[in-house]
Amino acid sequence: MTAIQEAQDRPRGARLPRSARREQLLGAAQEVFVAQGYHAAAMDDIAERAGVSKPVLYQHFPGKLELYLALLDKHCDSLVESTRQALDATTDNKQRVAATMQAYFDYVASESGSFRLVFESDLTNEPAVRERVERASDMTATLVSKVIAEDTDLPEAEAKLLAAGVCGLAQITARYWLSQGAAIPREEAVRLVASLAWRGLKGFPMHPGMESSASADS
Repeated sequence: MTAIQEAQDRPRGARLPRSARREQLLGAAQEVFVAQGYHAAAMDDIAERAGVSKPVLYQHFPGKLELYLALLDKHCDSLVESTRQALDATTDNKQRVAATMQAYFDYVASESGSFRLVFESDLTNEPAVRERVERASDMTATLVSKVIAEDTDLPEAEAKLLAAGVCGLAQITARYWLSQGAAIPREEAVRLVASLAWRGLKGFPMHPGMESSASADS
């Protein structure tokens, strides 16, 4: 159920536990920010969408920026956790690449459109926003780089550079895929991009004992 539906089903001003009210407000704010962007969105719009008075909104968030940053934290954390789960789901490196691509495509394809707050924000000139987005990008790249470093003879810095490339490939292609109306089925799009990434990664020297596994997956 969306924040709009919740607001419609609940009498205006109905009391909620603080944590539930916060989630309701975040849900309403997300819908407004995704639809309008940060600069065009107004706290009045968010309060109306949530079905609360503006003073109630300000009790939880002192301003529009704080509300936006709370949402950004939530969705940056979600991307990092999805990447972590993708890498932990298997020990097969070819499947890890595919799972990482899948995580990004699923993230971008979410009906909420929340990825736009992270990757297409109109507030990137705000240091607090830029810092959060860069931190999330660095954390996802670090997760991938640890797998690359563990399985190859590459130095840490080189593994991190490759990992940033893998995550960048996943993000850009997923967003492009969506912008083109998802003309290719999602699973096929993931397969194509994962194949591209894997063909590059498997060419790097593997640790002894892993070469045969890489050959079997080629």
